[in-house]
Amino acid sequence: MTSSLKFENVVSALFGTYIFTHGILNMLRGNDFEFGIALIIASLIFFSPIDALTRKWSGINIHYIFKIILALILAWVTLAVGAVNEGYYPEITG
Repeated sequence: MTSSLKFENVVSALFGTYIFTHGILNMLRGNDFEFGIALIIASLIFFSPIDALTRKWSGINIHYIFKIILALILAWVTLAVGAVNEGYYPEITG
């Protein structure tokens, strides 16, 4: 499970943290608890230790193209759906 500090690992971990944070915000502050759980589960794919564990336990390697497609979809969803965009944070949206 040793992971070298590569650019793609850092970008993947930062994006995973971004999605994880959106999941926490939707669970705690938004009115969409299930959506927050789904975001947290989806964010785990982007962390290198979880990727190594799935490869070790099941032998399934998550291809980087799948991660890129999932990242684009999740970025689109987090920017278009959720508590901030639906007006649950009037102090943020002005």
